[in-house]
Amino acid sequence: MHPLLSSQQLVAGYAQSKVLHNIDFAMQAGEVVALLGKNGMGKSTFIKTIMGLIPPHSGTMSLDGAELNRAPTYTRARLGIGYVPEGRLVFPTLSVRENLLATARQPTQWPAPFTLTKIYELFPRLAERAQHFGGQLSGGEQQMLAIGRALMTNPRLLILDEVTEGLAPLIRQHIWQVLHELRTQGLAMLVVDKHLHALLNLADRHVVFEKGRVIWQGSSSELEQQRHQVEKYLSV
Repeated sequence: MHPLLSSQQLVAGYAQSKVLHNIDFAMQAGEVVALLGKNGMGKSTFIKTIMGLIPPHSGTMSLDGAELNRAPTYTRARLGIGYVPEGRLVFPTLSVRENLLATARQPTQWPAPFTLTKIYELFPRLAERAQHFGGQLSGGEQQMLAIGRALMTNPRLLILDEVTEGLAPLIRQHIWQVLHELRTQGLAMLVVDKHLHALLNLADRHVVFEKGRVIWQGSSSELEQQRHQVEKYLSV
């Protein structure tokens, strides 16, 4: 049985500069994995390489056994990777409803696909703002929209980069509640965020990056037990 997402000896970076060094990584269907580490340690570079936004220097990546190395970003989305980028990047001149429908994909093999109705149930504020332009939304509303837009692709894997960065506490709490709901539905997630307590409650496993290398990984209970050893590598 193939892992849902994996990389072997992955090396990647910008131009000739190498940021990631021999990353071996694997996660299973339905698993929630948190990427931890201080700023500039390679977490976002790893995500962008998975999404095809940065070409690897060497090594391999695969989704459910299908090689990703030469696949363009849109192919990776069609294969089942949903992406919530840092900075949200919603379409400012499209309405909330149009933002959601722009990426909608309803594969027949999904027993209960995400629809506009389901997104509005997860984020009632988006239903209230359905006819407002993306550029008219608050930062928290834009993040809800970015998550909803990714879910409308009906992904097998949802990747979220700095999912609650800069958000008000109530908005942040609501987003964590939604992620817990998605976990109960069996959606695999790869999450980057700085709120360790929330990640400990959400993630099955944690992977710590330091200078472009994986230097520790383990379960939430293992992280709690070894917190004094691991915390020096974290932005807490």
